[in-house]
Amino acid sequence: MGILLKVKNLTVKLDGRTILDNLSFSVEEGEILTILGPNGAGKTVLLKTLLGLLPYEGEIRWKKGVRIGYVPQRLPFIKNIPLSVEDFFKLKNISKKEIKKVLKFVGMEKEEILKKCIGELSSGQFQRILIAFSLVKNPNVLLFDEPMAGIDLGAEETIYTFLEKLRKRRKLTILLVTHDLNVVYKFSSSCLCLNRKILCFGRPKRFTARLLSRLYGGKVKFYEHKHD
Repeated sequence: MGILLKVKNLTVKLDGRTILDNLSFSVEEGEILTILGPNGAGKTVLLKTLLGLLPYEGEIRWKKGVRIGYVPQRLPFIKNIPLSVEDFFKLKNISKKEIKKVLKFVGMEKEEILKKCIGELSSGQFQRILIAFSLVKNPNVLLFDEPMAGIDLGAEETIYTFLEKLRKRRKLTILLVTHDLNVVYKFSSSCLCLNRKILCFGRPKRFTARLLSRLYGGKVKFYEHKHD
């Protein structure tokens, strides 16, 4: 174990506007880092910058040899394209055997799923497909941009319990953008409160209702979960 990602004095300017201002934080191997903040706070921009998709000032240092998977916030256009699940995975130039293997890992081992059109999938199935797609190259880091709240993956499993299971089985480090405050205590190793600048960064026990109210500009309902 050790530091997987170190960010120092990160600033991102787009169209003359400062979207992220002087961020510094680090992520350890095996952690789940939850990134909290209101709409427009720069959360998605941060993930895209960490992926090397946007210009920036400052320093982003990943551990040598890191492999990154990315699950985007939404891909609504995909569901309107007559594309089968198998064809979708072939965009990554992998064999049918590899496709079946990664689908099995996310609990979608039935053969008929391969021929199913993406647009026919339920929201829970589509979320699993996106996660499987991100796991194709066997990453050790998963960047997850805002899972849709309330998605049922079956057997009373939420997207968050699924990610926690995934983290343990694949020994993943996860950076998770979410609006779901209950995730903070239940699943996170550390949290970053972001509103263009970092308002707070640290272990979940430091995150109080008062701090989160300051972050979101009003009163929030906040429930602390105890680990089993």
